[in-house]
Amino acid sequence: MPSASSPAIAAALREAARRHGTPTYVTDLAELDRAAAAVRDAFPYPWVRQYSLKANDVPAIVAEVTSRGFGANVVSRGEWAIARRAGVPNGRITLEGVGKTDAELRDAVRATAIGKTPLAWVALESSDEAEVVTRMARRAGLGRRGRPALDVLVRLNPDVVPETIAGLDVGDGASKFGMTETEATGLVEWLTSHAGGSVRPRGIHLHVGSQLRAVDAWRDAVRRGLAVVGLLRGSLDSFDTLDVGGGFPVLPLDEPAPGPERFARELPELLEAVPEDRRPTRLSIEPGRALVARSGWLVASVLHVRERGGRQVVIDAGMTELIRPALYGARHPIVALTSLGQAIDHPDGFGLGLGLDPARVEGPICESTDALGVHDLPPLRRGDLVAISDAGAYAASLASTYNGRPRAPQVLLEPDGRLRLARRAGS
Repeated sequence: MPSASSPAIAAALREAARRHGTPTYVTDLAELDRAAAAVRDAFPYPWVRQYSLKANDVPAIVAEVTSRGFGANVVSRGEWAIARRAGVPNGRITLEGVGKTDAELRDAVRATAIGKTPLAWVALESSDEAEVVTRMARRAGLGRRGRPALDVLVRLNPDVVPETIAGLDVGDGASKFGMTETEATGLVEWLTSHAGGSVRPRGIHLHVGSQLRAVDAWRDAVRRGLAVVGLLRGSLDSFDTLDVGGGFPVLPLDEPAPGPERFARELPELLEAVPEDRRPTRLSIEPGRALVARSGWLVASVLHVRERGGRQVVIDAGMTELIRPALYGARHPIVALTSLGQAIDHPDGFGLGLGLDPARVEGPICESTDALGVHDLPPLRRGDLVAISDAGAYAASLASTYNGRPRAPQVLLEPDGRLRLARRAGS
């Protein structure tokens, strides 16, 4: 786990708990730098790199990520507002999402009509969305009287079998996301003949799934996306974009997983197989988890330790702060920061090898599914601190106030070791 061998990280996490209580989220900005650099190196300019806000929508985190060479990919007006509050201009924001409302489409049209603030593009999920947004765009006079057209991508369901768990396999043909190839190409033809220039189809958007454990389905999906772009680019010069989504995995370090560079290595051969005049001239990715997951820690306090057919440890963080284990069995390694009230500061990872025994870690929520798995931990008592790793993605953004629990604070750990409060605890 990143920086787990550093006593400085352990000390910083304990200090964050002392200042702000538990549970609390801590983001290691040095690790965020490393993750952002890995994605940038794999997909350098002129790739359009969009950070998927759904992974972590805390405004301070959005600002940190986008300052490192990424735009913002949003799926709602709420995320759009967060991106703007984080300082991202509309021209670096893309809007997608399987359930866009009329109000969200109207806002996208209005931003384009203003002229100076259009979104980079909107990804359309269906012919229903296309019909609604086209009526709005024509009524707003887009594409006429000097006003720009609304740029859109059409989301293709690539109909592949992603190497991930059910529930994260959005590129499967039976999922609710995107359109078949026939539907997508038909929609582009409909827009070309019915939108009157108010809506301009610019390309294909696809997303295979999350936590992809191999590149095969992703490669097949990109190949299909390139084929559709090549087909339509023959008659539409402006149809120049392929957005390949995200899905780069972040798994516990003892589980093998391809990094961003492994996905990127598939692209040259795929592009060379397409005639040069049919290739997209604009390529985009939209990672989320790969940028923020490893940098995040969730610090918690021990509430009880008891025997229940083995050692059971109940902590004060659970599915309200990190729902992934309860939602689909995700595994997040847990390490101890203190043992029997004493700080653990050892280079082997907060004391790995120091009399560790299995413990079933449970959250505090009144649901039997609020469980965090079995972890090797030292002796613990009430008040000891533990840290849950890889909690920078789909933790704060999926948090809830169920059981009347307040929102956990967000703390940033600067590269020089300083702690900065980015978001206060809820009331």
